[in-house]
Amino acid sequence: MADYPEFSVTTDLVVLTVRGAALQVLLVRRGIEPFRGAWALPGGFVLAGEDLDTAAVRELREETGLTAPGGHLEQLATYGEPGRDPRGRVVTVAYLALLPDLPTPVAGSDAASADWVTLPAGELAFDHARILADGVERARAKLEYTPLATAFCPPEFTISELREVYETVWGATLDPRNFHRKVTSTPGFVEPVGRSVAAERGRPAQLFRRGPTRLLHPPMLRPAS
Repeated sequence: MADYPEFSVTTDLVVLTVRGAALQVLLVRRGIEPFRGAWALPGGFVLAGEDLDTAAVRELREETGLTAPGGHLEQLATYGEPGRDPRGRVVTVAYLALLPDLPTPVAGSDAASADWVTLPAGELAFDHARILADGVERARAKLEYTPLATAFCPPEFTISELREVYETVWGATLDPRNFHRKVTSTPGFVEPVGRSVAAERGRPAQLFRRGPTRLLHPPMLRPAS
């Protein structure tokens, strides 16, 4: 019978949100070695008999006290370069979560603290800076061809609030009138809820919710940098 090398599997989460007109990532301050005291993505080892999605949700809850209701969670990529973890051969399956503004996290498990950090986040433990960069680029790209920008919004939102999400994630200024026209004319992107709220200068702004489509046609292309 062939001998196979032993290795461990972890999950790490790139959790992004828009808070205070800034794109922020959820980070934990490591309370144990290796990299004790360094910022890192929330995550940890997959337990025996546990599937990957369950492990990711569990680690998020245990390390930050947060769950991901009403948001978006998907597998991002797998990272397994030898030497990425000083504890041994560890392969991590990274997840990307896009969530509306959430409360301040509460550290638990092996995290000394947890907080929302405005991007760029600086130095991170392990290869988490690379994973974070991949997650941010995935989010920026998916906002072009899917309606996932609405994952950063509450269930009901104005077009202005949705535009602020695009501007924050893309780091670009968008023309309000053109954006409104593109969003409301793209089939299945948003749906009016039949109510309005006071907006800029006291003028009423129509409320919308996410529509049924999963792909935007035509896409919402990023401005050229």
